[in-house]
Amino acid sequence: MGMKLEKVRGASPASGGILKPLPGDLFVDHRTSGSPEPGDPTQDAALNAEMRWEAMAKEGYLTPTRLFFVRNHSPTPRLDPLRWRLRVEGPGVRRALELGYEDLLRMSGVSLVRALECAGNGRAFFAEEHGRRAPGTQWRLGAIGVAEWTGVPLRDVLFRAGLRREAREVMLEGLDACRMRRPLPLEKALEEDTLLAYGMNGEPLPPDHGYPLRAVVPGWAAVASVKWIGRIYVSDTPLLSPWNTARYVLTGGPFGKSRLPVSRQVPKSALELPWPAHLQPGKHRISGRSWSPAGAIRQVKYSLDGRSWRPAELFGPNLPQAWTRWRFTWDARPGRYAIRVRATDTAGNTQPDEAPWNELGYLYGATVGHPVLVTP
Repeated sequence: MGMKLEKVRGASPASGGILKPLPGDLFVDHRTSGSPEPGDPTQDAALNAEMRWEAMAKEGYLTPTRLFFVRNHSPTPRLDPLRWRLRVEGPGVRRALELGYEDLLRMSGVSLVRALECAGNGRAFFAEEHGRRAPGTQWRLGAIGVAEWTGVPLRDVLFRAGLRREAREVMLEGLDACRMRRPLPLEKALEEDTLLAYGMNGEPLPPDHGYPLRAVVPGWAAVASVKWIGRIYVSDTPLLSPWNTARYVLTGGPFGKSRLPVSRQVPKSALELPWPAHLQPGKHRISGRSWSPAGAIRQVKYSLDGRSWRPAELFGPNLPQAWTRWRFTWDARPGRYAIRVRATDTAGNTQPDEAPWNELGYLYGATVGHPVLVTP
């Protein structure tokens, strides 16, 4: 697909301190109508939109941009491409680097099909399946999407800045109101499919998805795929931010008092049905998708009663760190059902029956009983 990308020329960016968030008055228009909903425990005036699985039943392999989930930590910023700049700096590089939008378009670009998934995808099931509600956005399984991302490998930008042998971590910093920022280990930042993306599904990134530039960090929770990037700070020591010390950490339950930063995702599956679903008796073609950060999907099974399992048919592309589609035919009889689906990836990882509890409700990867009512 051809990218429809506007080349722009701009002015010099505002200056900022080494470790302080960048000033935003020359970059960002934060005017939005967003406000926290009454009783919202997250209290963030941001857009959080869940993909509707029933809509995906009529779509192809990729998630259309209009259906792709949105998770923002503050209102969507409006960046002026004529003034936007990407700054690369820190003791881990030999020289500070400044790039404009046009500079990035001139670099050698790549397109990759990869999934992005919120760390809290499935959080609602801690309450629905375990009777304990974790705070935060109560996603079911719609905080996931697969798109074709176009951009430049992050490592190409780091090498252009002269990566030092002492470099250790890479902090990606957004230009949203909260200056969302999260560090990556150098080895993850240098993987060939860790991108600085300016395109999504053959078009420029929409504002809600990070225009003009976002990271795409395959296999990791999407909090690592920082949007609206304005600065990359390369350190020679470990880096901390609220998003790897207080938020997006595993704590409580089997994790005790530790606060382990969430990184790698876990395998999951979802049916392409409304929640709950209502069907008439008779034969139905039931479809869905399964995905894993560790590779492609080797096998998918489904159960109508939670005890006996049957294989589903995999079809279409089965790309690693994206997803596979599957289907089965069900001759449905009247009654109430909770259809469960279990995926196994090519590395041998299989979805468990239960997910370990953690206080912030991350990485729910257990099989889920999708409620279906069959009546005449």
